[in-house]
Amino acid sequence: MKLDPKPLALLATLMLLALPLTGSPSTWANLTLAGLAMGLIIFVIASGLTLVFGLMDVLNFGHGVFIALGAFTATTVMATLSPWAGSPDVLPNLAVLALACSAGMAVAAAVGVVFERVLVRPVYGQHLKQILITMGGMIIGEELIKATWGAQLIPLPLPESLRGIFLLGDVAVERFRVLACVIGLAVLVALLLVLNRTKIGLLIRAGVQDREMVEALGYRIRRLFVGVFVAGAALAGLGGVLWALVQQGVEPQIGAKVNLLLFIVIIIGGLGSTVGCLVGALLVGLVANYVGFIAPKAALFSNIALMVTVLMWRPQGLYPVGAK
Repeated sequence: MKLDPKPLALLATLMLLALPLTGSPSTWANLTLAGLAMGLIIFVIASGLTLVFGLMDVLNFGHGVFIALGAFTATTVMATLSPWAGSPDVLPNLAVLALACSAGMAVAAAVGVVFERVLVRPVYGQHLKQILITMGGMIIGEELIKATWGAQLIPLPLPESLRGIFLLGDVAVERFRVLACVIGLAVLVALLLVLNRTKIGLLIRAGVQDREMVEALGYRIRRLFVGVFVAGAALAGLGGVLWALVQQGVEPQIGAKVNLLLFIVIIIGGLGSTVGCLVGALLVGLVANYVGFIAPKAALFSNIALMVTVLMWRPQGLYPVGAK
């Protein structure tokens, strides 16, 4: 399917309009690069949510608990391997980060299995009940996290070699944000390949369109859908690790605080669209950085204003569900 260029043009227009308002090209470049990196991290977190909604038609307002689990698991792993995290060498730092991300994804995925079986499965096709029961699940999850890790803020410093910046002339680029961008792009490519170029992706999309027919051919759609939910939870866990490292701290409400932002992103992008989720996340990241610098008092409602503006232009979002 041919990609609609208009949303991409909107992204480019936003960046160009911000150039004269930021005061100098170097400031604009710093804000733009930071915004794009932030957008890619948001995309990693939101991709799991848009995957679950787009393929399973499940409104999971408990997505934040997977984010928090990934972040808190990372604190445990990095505290246990603190000599590796404190090493000035790149390889031990990357190894401890990879272990933290893998552990965060594994714990979030394991809890996702229970979450789907106990809370989500009884309310398939019932959106109102999905919203209520998954919000309740998130509240319970937060309390269990407090019981396990405590209610206080836990610092999560970056590994030694990932701290600091690269200087490109007058432009400062944070090292960790570069790595976060690479991870975000890798997630995007993996999702598009799996959904559009593999038999599993074909079966999942076919099951969404005509479940009875696919089951008549001998395929167990329920298992595939459980796999989709678990994959979404794992992506949320990965995003939680990245988000916590950017914030350099973790608290039990970290998932709940990000939840609203995630729904803004998937509504802007088009419910269920992977490409739309990416563009929506980049827009949110850029607007947050630009408005936070140009008009800090307007930063609190800038994302809501962005969502309203986009929906006035395209009520179904930037990319309809068909553009996965």
